[in-house]
Amino acid sequence: MVVRVLCLLTGYAFGLIQTAVIYCRMKGVDIRNVGSGNAGTTNTLRVLGAKAGFTVLFGDMLKCIAAVLLTTLVFGNRYPDIKYLLKIYTAAGCVLGHDFPFYMKFKGGKGIACTAGYIVAFKWTFIIGGLLAFLIPFNITHFVSLGSLCLYAVFFIQLVVEGQMGLLGMSQPHLIEMYIIAFAMTALAFYQHRTNIGRLLRREERKTYIWKKNKVD
Repeated sequence: MVVRVLCLLTGYAFGLIQTAVIYCRMKGVDIRNVGSGNAGTTNTLRVLGAKAGFTVLFGDMLKCIAAVLLTTLVFGNRYPDIKYLLKIYTAAGCVLGHDFPFYMKFKGGKGIACTAGYIVAFKWTFIIGGLLAFLIPFNITHFVSLGSLCLYAVFFIQLVVEGQMGLLGMSQPHLIEMYIIAFAMTALAFYQHRTNIGRLLRREERKTYIWKKNKVD
């Protein structure tokens, strides 16, 4: 249990690095006071353009990758039978740190870029599924929220499938523990996107374009 808590806290510490806030301040903008007010990739893209958006995306991905690699390096050889479980604890901590940074009154981003980084660091087979899950619906609809939710849903489904096929090399109790955490992360992502889901259902969700100018609230 101690090692799980350490992984969670390590992830949270890395998640506190608010890439959007730091980068946008360097550009003279408080991202929390413009656009949607969200300290994440999409709002940065809409406000400052593609270069800024990709910078924040890669920064938020990198912090989760770094956190997962660190805990894997420290604990992986000592606990090889629960390597993937420890990775998901670290990722959960990183998402929580990103979404709820204590020094920003617990108001951060929505954790999708962090999750993308976690998928990269988790297992190579998940990268393909993650790319397809996000890019296909996004390219068809240009709704970042829809692509993000599909990313989480497909990740959870693929996690259960690979786990039950024995491809993660863990016992059933540890697999169930991992599924519970992954489900909680997925539920949090849907909760964080609750207003987006409402707009999608009402057909009022705003489209986002990578290379075209986006409207800012």
